[in-house]
Amino acid sequence: MSEQVKRNFAVNFSRGFFAPFRSVRILRSNPRLIQYIVIPFLINALVFSGAVYLGLDFFGSTVVEYIPQGEAWYWSVLYWLLWVVAVLLTAVLVFFSFTVVGNLLASPFNDLLSERTEEVLSGEVNDEQFSVGRLLRDAWQTILMEAKKMWVFVVVMVLILPLNLLPGVGNTLYMILAVSLTLFFLCFEYLGFVLVRKHQFFREQKNYIFARKFLMLGFSCGVMALLAIPLFQLFCIPLAVIGATRLWCEEEGLVKIEQGRQFRDDSLA
Repeated sequence: MSEQVKRNFAVNFSRGFFAPFRSVRILRSNPRLIQYIVIPFLINALVFSGAVYLGLDFFGSTVVEYIPQGEAWYWSVLYWLLWVVAVLLTAVLVFFSFTVVGNLLASPFNDLLSERTEEVLSGEVNDEQFSVGRLLRDAWQTILMEAKKMWVFVVVMVLILPLNLLPGVGNTLYMILAVSLTLFFLCFEYLGFVLVRKHQFFREQKNYIFARKFLMLGFSCGVMALLAIPLFQLFCIPLAVIGATRLWCEEEGLVKIEQGRQFRDDSLA
């Protein structure tokens, strides 16, 4: 890929946006990767079902009770307006709980999926001998790192929440910061699996992301689009892990010739 194409905003954004969707093609051409998705899929399904159930239970038993009702027409309008707002808030709570908890529980398997995806795309096999001890140690370190990232994300989201109390621009400012933080978090989260293996941590990851801001912005928007599609949330996490790993391999020039040709075909499609 030429340097002129790499610097093109539209090309980079498009590459990033469609990376999670193109992960389906990687899975179809490399079925052995599916075995690394089964357990994360079951975890995501359980977490998502629990989040939806708790969200609906909270909405039905708590929120609806406090919505005022009356016989006048304006009470009906107010009731439906507040009902819509309550549903949206419940959906947001389900979204964040699923994203945070699902990523945390499935993180050791996502790390393994990212490693195997890199091997498939680059053709370079990790020759380190397998051991249960190493697996458990790496899994524990991954969970601890994920927990720290999730904790920082939740704390920052809570800290900016009072901005909604500011008159006038408070809600707008909060939405801008919340969306920007979420986009950065999604990129930081899924790209982190491959970058941590390369011994690149927060500062290096941040520099890597901002050096490719349009590519990474497109990727985060693609992940958010997947999360917005009903039932696709269950597949979003593994597809995002594969997509982020693919982008890293492409940026590092590690993709095999046939994979590079496949990317060009995808771009023309």
